[in-house]
Amino acid sequence: MIRVLRVLAWGLCAATLALPALATAADATADEVRALVSDRKDGKAPSLANRNLSDLDLSKLDLHGVDLSHANLFATKLVSADLRSAKLAGASLNGAWLMGADFSGADLSNASLLSIVVAGGEVKTRPKFAGANLQGSRIIGELDGADLTGANLFNAHLGVDIKNQGMGQMRTNLTGAKLKGANLAGADLNRTILRFADMRGVDLRNANLFRADLSGADLTGANVAGADFTEAIMDVVRLGDIAGAEQARGLPAQKGEGADKASKKR
Repeated sequence: MIRVLRVLAWGLCAATLALPALATAADATADEVRALVSDRKDGKAPSLANRNLSDLDLSKLDLHGVDLSHANLFATKLVSADLRSAKLAGASLNGAWLMGADFSGADLSNASLLSIVVAGGEVKTRPKFAGANLQGSRIIGELDGADLTGANLFNAHLGVDIKNQGMGQMRTNLTGAKLKGANLAGADLNRTILRFADMRGVDLRNANLFRADLSGADLTGANVAGADFTEAIMDVVRLGDIAGAEQARGLPAQKGEGADKASKKR
């Protein structure tokens, strides 16, 4: 019940943020979109760049490699859709339904994924972003257990925006997420929940982890040079073989190479 209420609250917030995008209806029907993407001449993926596809049900649709750059996908249902290698640079997916969607290798640079819906209904799996380009993207959502292995989150914004918290503190939940080898350099992860996340070998250079919850996370082999861990919750965090520890702020003193470290928020 708590999660349902949280999702509803986030959805309302997303609607508020995206009101200008809702001024006009979608410029195509779901059936028209399905017909267009199914007709791949010479195997070439069609372009839906800059199109308004808001509030359409495109669930289970094969959008593999389709150009959706700067498309408006507000509240669009993409449940179990195939978006591998799709081009979504600058696209708005605020309030979109992404349960079971596969964004592996997709370009989501500078895309907006605020209050995405990833829980509820028959599909229980989180969206997949393995190898996706999320550079400069803005993300708020329940992505616990999501696969972001090798994803590029350089300068991405997943943390709390204190100036826009009229409905309560909304933050991204990456509990148990797969982030091995991901690029989080310069990313804003303030107050993000990263409990038990697999962060082995991640690039956290100059990342903002202020008050992030890293309880039980595995940062073995991570590069933390310039990262800010001020007031972060770091109970039993694995910090084996990390690089740049001397240039990081707020990191607990290491007690031996490869050992688990504990640092409790005061």
